[in-house]
Amino acid sequence: MDRKRLGRRIKAFRKLKGYTQISFAKEIGVSIAVLGQVERGTKDADDELLTKIVNTLAISWGELMLEEKVQEGDF
Repeated sequence: MDRKRLGRRIKAFRKLKGYTQISFAKEIGVSIAVLGQVERGTKDADDELLTKIVNTLAISWGELMLEEKVQEGDF
């Protein structure tokens, strides 16, 4: 999956789970700038960061990596 698509999925799941960018960045231990870059697809997220993201959002790796559209009903 390319960075931009992954970033859009992270952002969509973050919003669906009720996190602001500030609260989510704090929860996963990164700066708002880094989270913004990951969500825009201008920075790669390493495996450690992706693990924190899926654990915090309580989603599976498969859910994050699927190409399908993220919808409220998916939860």
